[in-house]
Amino acid sequence: MRFLGVILVFLFSTAVSAQSDNAKKALVGGSLIDGYKAEPVHNSVILIDGERITAVGTVDTLPVPDGYEVISTDGMSVLPGLWDMHVHLMITGHSDYDHWDRTYPDRFATEIMPASARQLLMAGVTSARDLGAPLDDSLAVKRRIETGEIPGPRLFISGPFLQKEAYPGTEAFRWGVDGERDARTKVKRLADAGVDVIKLIDQDLMTLEEAAAVVDEAHKHGLPVVAHSHRPDEIRRGLEIGVDNFEHTGLAAAPGYPDDIMDLLRERTAKGRVFGGPLFWTPTVEGLWNHDYLLANREELDNTCWKEGLEADTIADIQQSIENPERLSYFQLTPLRKPTLKNKIAQLREAGVVLMIGTDSGIPMKFHCQSTWHELDVWVNVMDIPPMEAIRAATYWPAKFMGVDQNWGTVTPGSYADIIAVKGDVLRYISLLQDVDMVFKGGKRYK
Repeated sequence: MRFLGVILVFLFSTAVSAQSDNAKKALVGGSLIDGYKAEPVHNSVILIDGERITAVGTVDTLPVPDGYEVISTDGMSVLPGLWDMHVHLMITGHSDYDHWDRTYPDRFATEIMPASARQLLMAGVTSARDLGAPLDDSLAVKRRIETGEIPGPRLFISGPFLQKEAYPGTEAFRWGVDGERDARTKVKRLADAGVDVIKLIDQDLMTLEEAAAVVDEAHKHGLPVVAHSHRPDEIRRGLEIGVDNFEHTGLAAAPGYPDDIMDLLRERTAKGRVFGGPLFWTPTVEGLWNHDYLLANREELDNTCWKEGLEADTIADIQQSIENPERLSYFQLTPLRKPTLKNKIAQLREAGVVLMIGTDSGIPMKFHCQSTWHELDVWVNVMDIPPMEAIRAATYWPAKFMGVDQNWGTVTPGSYADIIAVKGDVLRYISLLQDVDMVFKGGKRYK
């Protein structure tokens, strides 16, 4: 079975490569949402030479030069490739973490993470931030994607979580911190290995000196720090030490963020550029909001997209683990958490934080081929976030946060040609993103 899986991956990669012989391409006719907060460019023309965009205009202003492959995007929305700022490539929907962590470590880099990466790319996610996995596996998969050996989004990785004490059995991808010197040593080890971001959790359980050392050392190496916001003191401590980006809405079933935290958030966002830039937040609400719908409409779990790239025994193991989704302990508090989400999102927006699309993709019943468009759909149709704002939260702002906005996040001359296209108007029907028609990454057509 393992051999068959390798053959299928090879055939898939070969088919993908065959679509992209011509280095010069012209995407002609679509309604372009370029990633900036501007009106769409109708009847757009995008010229691509190799990996990068060379010109953007309209059919009336930008003729297609000789030698370009013309690809019609008539009737389509064309936009920058999506980003998902919170994924877990090492997990893929299984409900029993203890079992998964014991059973699959030797498959993370060879099967699980490559399958997750490919599923994200086929869903239109051309860049992703992977927050928590064994360091060597993360680096290996990132390099294989960069060299074109396997298909996947551009990966921005954290490697292992940093926390006060690793949970038993998770030491490969969770590193405990014991003192200020140890905190700096572990951050330096990650930085020297080549990670793109540091992930900090349970910072309220560390000493102030330990937590502050993590952030200070990360910033010395030019790395942003993302941190959990599950508990009020995680947020308070995170703001005190200068965390750059909080993850999740947090606070369990509490109706909202306490007044003192709201005051702290407003104070931090008021500093803005003076403090190093905006305060970012990745709320990951879709998995909570859609859970009761999923229980009533389990056909979502039968979508074959999440099986692509996985071995038959892995698929069977995942399926048996979610046969009774209403019994999963992971979601037992969700009915009490769901009613709090709209208020928390409204509070964050009122406080002036910059929200980014991230999904926690890979957690129980949350599959990489579905999570990102689900998150966008909930933002627009439940949280009342304007579609253009939601799209920028999945394109421009993630690239800005990661410091790569000169190359990615917009459809701009000079930037890499990471572009997706979908039939219809996504500004009116954001759920159209569940079926992306075209995916280009670095000018190469993958779908």
